[in-house]
Amino acid sequence: MLKRIFDLLVAAILLLLLFPVLLAVALSIRLMMGSPVLFRQRRPGRGGVPFTLLKFRTMTREAGPDGAELPDAQRLTGLGRLLRRLSLDELPQLVNVLRGDMSLVGPRPLLMEYLPLYSPEQARRHEVPPGITGWAQVNGRNAVDWEDRFRLDVWYVDHRSFLLDLRILGLTAAKVFSGSGVSRADHATMPKFTGGPGAARE
Repeated sequence: MLKRIFDLLVAAILLLLLFPVLLAVALSIRLMMGSPVLFRQRRPGRGGVPFTLLKFRTMTREAGPDGAELPDAQRLTGLGRLLRRLSLDELPQLVNVLRGDMSLVGPRPLLMEYLPLYSPEQARRHEVPPGITGWAQVNGRNAVDWEDRFRLDVWYVDHRSFLLDLRILGLTAAKVFSGSGVSRADHATMPKFTGGPGAARE
């Protein structure tokens, strides 16, 4: 209950304080990349229940000769790269926090297609609501490999507390200012997860 009240208060205050920033980012995207301004995608929440994640759009819809979209790294724009470095693309997720889809702190919500690929231990990351930031994000962000990322997520599930959340939020601010770990080499963020030892398969 304390975590939920804290999430609601902080998300509401940040949305009010950052409204000029949100407006400026939205206008920049509209002028430089066109519509839509927001990127919406179904992601798994607590218990794997899907919800619609909100982010500012950072990539074009550019396609190759075969009609398929180009790789993420090729569609990521200069503006999008800046938004990701400063984590400004994540700000609309404050609305997800108000809705109850997410928390400020928790394992990052990944793709729905990953659900059948997790091992039983990795799937434990869905025992708590997903977060805008989390223990994996302050310990390497997208620069760590999948196995380490999931290990950090499960560690958070087992050790979560209000004080740990405050620590993670403080470390997140430092990470945002440093801009470290935003992506892996040759990827807009990380390579796709394809499963690992003990992972389930459909």
